[in-house]
Amino acid sequence: MKKRMLLYFGSFDPIHNGHIALAEYALDNDLADEVALIISPQNPFKTDVLQTPEYTRYEMAELACKESRYAERIKPSVVEFVLEKPSYTINTLDFLRKNNGDEMEFSIITGSDIWARFDEWKEYERILNEYKIYVYPRKGYAVEKFRERVTILEDAPFVEFSSTQVRERVERKEDISMMVSPSVCDYIVKNQLWTVEGRIVRLTSMIDGGDKRPELYIERGKSYFQRNEWGNAINDFNRAKAIDPENNEAQQLLDMAYEILSFRYKDIYNP
Repeated sequence: MKKRMLLYFGSFDPIHNGHIALAEYALDNDLADEVALIISPQNPFKTDVLQTPEYTRYEMAELACKESRYAERIKPSVVEFVLEKPSYTINTLDFLRKNNGDEMEFSIITGSDIWARFDEWKEYERILNEYKIYVYPRKGYAVEKFRERVTILEDAPFVEFSSTQVRERVERKEDISMMVSPSVCDYIVKNQLWTVEGRIVRLTSMIDGGDKRPELYIERGKSYFQRNEWGNAINDFNRAKAIDPENNEAQQLLDMAYEILSFRYKDIYNP
């Protein structure tokens, strides 16, 4: 008999208690024998230049899985790290079926917020035809598309917060201990994730490594801006403009920086 493997796709940026609660629910209700968290290195719908590095997200997912009630049956997967990017679900499914189809039977679990855009997925009809799909409810997203062709998990655990809200709380230096596992919380603090300081370090590393996209200079300039380091901010906005003279965002930020400086230091700018 084939092992029933439930695939839980996501950015997991970061993984939080809601993700683990859902995976545990799936096992509690015998939806599968194991759950694999498929960490997407580049989601086609998420093109943010500052998405947390894939291996950082994997390490946090690994920590959270080890603290779950099913440490041996809930595990993160790096399968999409080695596949062509961006990560299309159908490509991953084809790869898994080709390499593990003799031993495993695959199904998919996803949130109603993601499901709302399912008809934009690559070869979505083939996914519907070939795989069992479970959809769990997310606030504000009713399951309407292809409702009769999926299993809706009405009694699945409902979590109010999202990964975005976890990151925002970290940025505001607020407590996240009720949102993520203890080891993930410690990892975030240790690695200065989503702090201004950590962002500057990461962006500087990317730039020094040869990545000269104007977006990187703009993002680093914004971080300097938050710290009132006006000279560094202006330098980065100017570097972005030098690379892309038509970059409106860089120009707007430059104008804003000079306006603030002229207001704060009138004796220098308007003697």
